[in-house]
Formats: sequence, C-alpha cells, structure tokens
Amino acid sequence: MSEPAIVLLSGGLDSTTCLAIARAEGFTPIALSFRYGQRHTVELACAARIAAMAGVEHVVADIDLAAFGGSALVDPSIEVPKHADVSELTDGAVDGDIPVTYVPARNTIFLSFALAVAEVRGAADIFIGVNAVDYSGYPDCRPEFVAAFEAMANLATRAGVEGRRLTIHTPLIDLTKADIIRRGLELGVDYGETSTCYDPGTDGGACGHCDACLLRARGFADAGIDDPTRYTGG
Repeated sequence: MSEPAIVLLSGGLDSTTCLAIARAEGFTPIALSFRYGQRHTVELACAARIAAMAGVEHVVADIDLAAFGGSALVDPSIEVPKHADVSELTDGAVDGDIPVTYVPARNTIFLSFALAVAEVRGAADIFIGVNAVDYSGYPDCRPEFVAAFEAMANLATRAGVEGRRLTIHTPLIDLTKADIIRRGLELGVDYGETSTCYDPGTDGGACGHCDACLLRARGFADAGIDDPTRYTGG
C-alpha cells in the first residue's frame, strides 16, 4: 500500500491541484478541510465533491476563527475588497501591505491540525497549496514560514522524537497561477468543481471582483484556457 499523506483541501483551485499532485506522486491522500467561520462556506461543499470524485477520505474539522475576528473572511463587519479588474490589485509581497482578507494564524492553525491527524494516521507527509507568486501577500504563504513550521513539527511530536521525520510539501510554492492550472489539467483536475471566491453570492456563484477571483481569472487568461468559473447570477 502507498504511504498516507494529509492534504489540506479548501475546495479552491490551489488545494485541489495539490490533492491531484499528492495522488500522482503515489500517496494515499487524506483530505482535511475546515469549517472555521468563513463567509465563503460554499468551498466546503466543493471540497466534499472533489474528495468524493478523487475517491479519498475527507475529514472536516470545526474550529471558530470568527471568535477572534480580524479578517474580512470571518468578520461580517469588514467588507471584502472589490476591484474593477486585476490591474487594481496591489502586491502585498512587494509593498508590505497585508490585505484584510488575511486570517490571523490560519495556516499555522490548519497545519497544526494536519500535524495531529498525521501523527494519529501514521503519515509522514503533509501537502499544502500555498503559493508565493500569484497570491495576495499573506505572510503564512511564504517558504520561510513553511520551513519554520516543519522544523517545529519535528521537535514537537512523538513521531519526530522517535526519528520519523515529517515533511511539509508545497508543490505550488514557486508556480504562477497559470502554471498551477496547466499542471492541474495535466492531472485531470476539473476546475469547474472548485470555488475560489472570498464573497460568493447566495447561489454559490463567484463575485468576480475580489482578489481571489481576479487572480484566478488572470491565471486562466494567462494559461490560454477557458475559465469554468460560475459567477453570481450566471
């Protein structure tokens, strides 16, 4: 049997590609999603469908990051920024501005849960779809963060102490959104089943104007591939 791997699966474009890569590399994925108080809960339905289509186990953990607030994704009093087109986006990685869609400590918390599941299931590998190229400037998407967390994980766990080293895989970290899409299509990913939008409509359609929507749309355009995204009212 192939080795198990924990794959963080939000239901979005990046994490779904990451799941496909983990399978292609010969792992038996265990998909891990979170109901964390996010306004875009449609992504959880997408994650469930994606896991079912891939034939992998799907674990959903309930945590309440909305109790702390501090982000437009979990606090309804903070509006999700919208833009007319992608040219209006600022690159947080360059200008130092962290957008209000950043959820404090989210990836640290998600990886901690993944670490716990990995220990229980005997997995030595965790996949996370963070990206340091076409992203919104989140500090917990950087290679330095992932390396630091991996070092901590191997100090803080029984598996690490006993010599079973845990590896955090970030196969998308240096890819553009277009490259991610091309890679996913090579692996048979159906991006029409994914949801990236930070502020979807009541019908589950994408808003088309948040940072995530615009970066996704630019990725499909740059890849020269038709965008299968369903927009609100469409």
